[in-house]
Amino acid sequence: MELDLTSLKKAIASLKKALNVATSKKMDALGEDEQEVIKAGVIQNFEFTYELCWKFIQRWIRKNRAPEDADYPRTRKELFRMAARDTLIEDPLPWFEYGDARNMTAHTYDEDKAQVVYEVAIRFVSDAQYLLGRLETMND
Repeated sequence: MELDLTSLKKAIASLKKALNVATSKKMDALGEDEQEVIKAGVIQNFEFTYELCWKFIQRWIRKNRAPEDADYPRTRKELFRMAARDTLIEDPLPWFEYGDARNMTAHTYDEDKAQVVYEVAIRFVSDAQYLLGRLETMND
C-alpha cells in the first residue's frame, strides 16, 4: 500500500508560501505587528509540517522494515537515525534541532524563542522537501 503524501505536499507548499512572504522585500514596508503575524504564520506552518514529516518517516519505516525493526525506534532521535540509514533524510542532526525548535513552540510564547524557531523554519524547508522527494521515489 502506497503512502498518500498529499497532506505532506500541501504542508510543505504552505510553509514555502509563508516563507516567501516573510522573506520578501514587501516585509520591510510592513509595520512591526504585521511582520510579527507573518512570522507567527511561518512558525505555525513549521510546526505542522515538522509533525507530518516525522509521522511520514514513521509510517514509511513501519511499512518497509521488518516488524522487529519497525517497532525499534522508541524516540524521534532514533527514528531520524533510521531515516538517515534508509536515505529518507541526509543527516539526522538537523532533524534533532528541528525537534528541539518544535518543542520550544509547544511550551510558551517568547519573542526571542519565536525568532529562533523562525530561523530554524527557514533551514527546515529544504530538508522537508528532500524528505518528500525521497518518499515519492521510494513509495511503493
